[in-house]
Amino acid sequence: MAMIGDFSAAAGIRVPDSTLAREATALVRDSVSELIYDHSRRVYFFGALQGRDRNLGFDPELLYVAAMFHDLGLGEPFHGSGRRFEVDSADEARRFLRERQVPEDGVRRVWTAIALHTTPGVPEFMEPEVALVTAGVEYDVLGIGYHDISEADRAAVVALHPRPGFKRRILDAFTEGVRHKPQTTFGNVKADVLAHYVPGFVRGDFVRTILDSPWAE
Repeated sequence: MAMIGDFSAAAGIRVPDSTLAREATALVRDSVSELIYDHSRRVYFFGALQGRDRNLGFDPELLYVAAMFHDLGLGEPFHGSGRRFEVDSADEARRFLRERQVPEDGVRRVWTAIALHTTPGVPEFMEPEVALVTAGVEYDVLGIGYHDISEADRAAVVALHPRPGFKRRILDAFTEGVRHKPQTTFGNVKADVLAHYVPGFVRGDFVRTILDSPWAE
């Protein structure tokens, strides 16, 4: 795994030793900041650790690709897309997988895992790869289930992919990733980010949208 070097394993979890995983690593590493790269790798490790501990039969390669691509859509090339960054990320992963003739069921799982990773309350009831991307994201960003992973395993992952100043830095990345398309935050967690960090932002209101619709009643 020349592209990954000493970063191929932590806490008994290994990155898949495959051409697909190496190419995903190379593409994402060349496309995102160190902050997002390290976060994406931790999402894989934390998601896989939870999958192992829950005895979930997940595909490590699909989980890895989904974890690596999940925040790609925050980048500048997608600021003008007009779509949710999760969808931009998912579409890039789908394109990557289809170019490599990955079976459509796997493509679907990866696309869904990425598209739903900021939609709490749904992924946990879906396929393991979908559930575990969200679990990894929630663990690394929100600390949900923090004590479900041992201190030793947690430390091993963070030693490979450190998180200095992560809370503020990831919030900055979220802000820059969605501030150019604020309408895409309606009804999802990124509206909270813009409300905190973008002066003048007005979040969409579901009730007002209903009451102000063109329907008479």
